[in-house]
Amino acid sequence: MSKTDIQSGMSTMSKAYLVVRISGTADVPYWATTTMNLLKLEKKHRAVIIPEIDNTIGMLRKVQHYVAWQELDVETAKELLDKKARKSGYKKITPEDITALGYKSVDELASALAEGKTSLTKLKPLKPWFALNPPRHGFKRSCKRLYGQKGVLGHNKELLVIVKRMM
Repeated sequence: MSKTDIQSGMSTMSKAYLVVRISGTADVPYWATTTMNLLKLEKKHRAVIIPEIDNTIGMLRKVQHYVAWQELDVETAKELLDKKARKSGYKKITPEDITALGYKSVDELASALAEGKTSLTKLKPLKPWFALNPPRHGFKRSCKRLYGQKGVLGHNKELLVIVKRMM
């Protein structure tokens, strides 16, 4: 495998981001609150799946001191849909709901979300976010610092491990 194959393989894989709001709502400036509301991250420990488009990274960098994000894989997307996806009335989703959306199974919907082909905001009866719990055994790093400074905020390479503990 050549170097270009590896680079192109990486770019085809990361088409959607899993974004989790880490900080609460107190002392957050207006511009950051507005951006997080556009991302559907109104409350603490909420997660969204965002397809990668031109302005996605700019929005995430703008609010990086309040959220953590990472490229999404299909397994995590499937687990999130199984455990935390809700429809109106905060009821769990059923296989009938998924077929009504035009997908054969949870696996197919998870891969469409992970590849950035669709987003939860376009799938109408479903909530556009996942309500997560605080992570079991807590965050292992600081919640007030960026990932590069021994924290969890910003582009976090270990976020999927943390999210599994939050489900």
